[in-house]
Amino acid sequence: MMTFKKVLVMAIALPLTLGSASALAYGGGGGGGHNGGKHNGCNAQDGRKAFRALDLTDAQQEEMKSLREANREAMIAQRQGPRAAMQANHDQMQALMLADKFDDAAVRKLAQNMSVDQAEHRMAMLENRHTMLNILTPEQKEKYKQLQSDRRAQCEARWAEKSQ
Repeated sequence: MMTFKKVLVMAIALPLTLGSASALAYGGGGGGGHNGGKHNGCNAQDGRKAFRALDLTDAQQEEMKSLREANREAMIAQRQGPRAAMQANHDQMQALMLADKFDDAAVRKLAQNMSVDQAEHRMAMLENRHTMLNILTPEQKEKYKQLQSDRRAQCEARWAEKSQ
């Protein structure tokens, strides 16, 4: 009976171990992206830290919080429609790639439609960010610019170090 349990444990542990080793060989811990979601230590969390360093007033913090909540709810609602459109675009792209003959006009039209969708998403994101940044005082905006510049320099140094 003890042998059966050992075999069972090995049968369960072996695929998990091999799967973990495979994931680590690919690029490490989750997050997706080109490098396992690590972005060389430069990620969105760093941007949030910049806001913490601005010494926001209680009123500014509350306004930021309400904007984030409203934006989150809007993004959740927005994702439902584009998800179906993204799936349709993906299906159309697969069909075009598997077609016997390359249809330049259809591929171009699909690429343009996908670009328009992406541009609309980026516009909404930048509008939200603009609204949040306009809560800041002129002094806070200057400090924010400096923090962003410092962060960019740190990221560029990490990227340069990583590429060597």
